[in-house]
Amino acid sequence: MPLRYLHTMVRVKDLDASMEFYKLLGLKETRRTDNEKGRFTLIFMAPEGQEEYPVELTYNWDGDEGLPSDSRHFGHLAYRVDNIYETCQHLMDNDVTINRPPRDGYMAFIRSPDNISIELLQAGDPLPPQEPWASMENTGHW
Repeated sequence: MPLRYLHTMVRVKDLDASMEFYKLLGLKETRRTDNEKGRFTLIFMAPEGQEEYPVELTYNWDGDEGLPSDSRHFGHLAYRVDNIYETCQHLMDNDVTINRPPRDGYMAFIRSPDNISIELLQAGDPLPPQEPWASMENTGHW
């Protein structure tokens, strides 16, 4: 039985804040559905040239009081980046907390405004350890 990956869906509480967060990661809106009868909006966002692998942001117009919860049953989204240090610096410069800094030059974790855990992985081999990352402590959890 052939299987094809379609997308990952996450529920969001503040659509604008969530979209801005994913834009910081380099994702762009590829498709939008506003459903007046169901009172929800679906936004599909993906990296340039990878539109077939989107994350679907589901926004309920009447609110979603369960968000953001700290439930970890979802797991995380993962993205490969060209330079883990530059990516983390860009995110920090835009007020994103680096929960697990890339001390090893390879892996970092952040969280979206809706508490979705995001793993960032260095493309290829790990970069050599570099400050301030090498001595930076974890913040919160991921």
